[in-house]
Amino acid sequence: MTETFVQRLSGIHAATVVPMRADFSMDEDALAAHIGAVTRVKGIRGLLINGHAGENFVLSLAEKRRVVEIARTVAPKDCLLVSGVNHESSLEAAREAAEMAAAGADGLLVFPPNSWALGHADACTLMHHKMIADATALPLMLYGAPVGAGAMSYSSEVLSRLIDDPRFVAIKDGSWEVAAYEENLRLIQSRRPGFAVLGSGDEHLLTSYVIGSAGSQVSLAAVVPELVVALWDAAAAGDWARARQVHEQLYPLSVAIYRDAPGGRATARLKTCLKLLGRLGNDVVRPPQPSCDARENAALSAALRAAGVEVPVAA
Repeated sequence: MTETFVQRLSGIHAATVVPMRADFSMDEDALAAHIGAVTRVKGIRGLLINGHAGENFVLSLAEKRRVVEIARTVAPKDCLLVSGVNHESSLEAAREAAEMAAAGADGLLVFPPNSWALGHADACTLMHHKMIADATALPLMLYGAPVGAGAMSYSSEVLSRLIDDPRFVAIKDGSWEVAAYEENLRLIQSRRPGFAVLGSGDEHLLTSYVIGSAGSQVSLAAVVPELVVALWDAAAAGDWARARQVHEQLYPLSVAIYRDAPGGRATARLKTCLKLLGRLGNDVVRPPQPSCDARENAALSAALRAAGVEVPVAA
């Protein structure tokens, strides 16, 4: 029996990065190698491409399409490919949605424009999502932004109206706050029981799994996929002692990547981790983000070792 899109969202889905050359151009060969390495790990059920970890806010439409095309070529046929859609303009976001569908994505994750953090009318949110839905026939996902992201984080009223649209079938909940995650989960389950809620705050995956989660789309799984899969498998089996053990391994790494000041450095740090592990040739990110400094390198190297990952001596 063929699984539905929602059923295929179960388990761990890695949010991948986009390797860059020294001149900041996209390195397609390195991208293919990165995607191939991640998807070969047993238990990785799919990918989130063109997400925040994939620098979707600084890629051109043509580059985003190439990311989908490369992923479609490299990933196994049964690997679910969800592409992010992220643009300040609703018109351009709708165009992007159509392009990602044509390139071979299985579904789309709609990110709120960054400008919404400063405040916006509820009607803006609803119009933006409707225009994207009208542009494609693919299954659609919502993005639950961190509670610290201001008005990008949807209120209960707006979330209720968004999930009433049958075109949207799931949410990547990155609220990054346990109480908000549970509130959103309970709201959604009460209104649409079949709607998939993916606990995807990398720092509190264990807590999300205790409360309940259909799966996760997380960038941590692009660096230590085996550990993130092990956490999911232990939770799914109700082996909470094992889940806690894996969480203890992951915790220092998640803090070093996502929490340590300054903020907004996750993508750069993910790339540095992959470089330290010998999986990327460099950790170039597009301006205005700089690559990691010596302090970040040392912290990430220590966190990887604490996670039990072998880091080459040169790192």
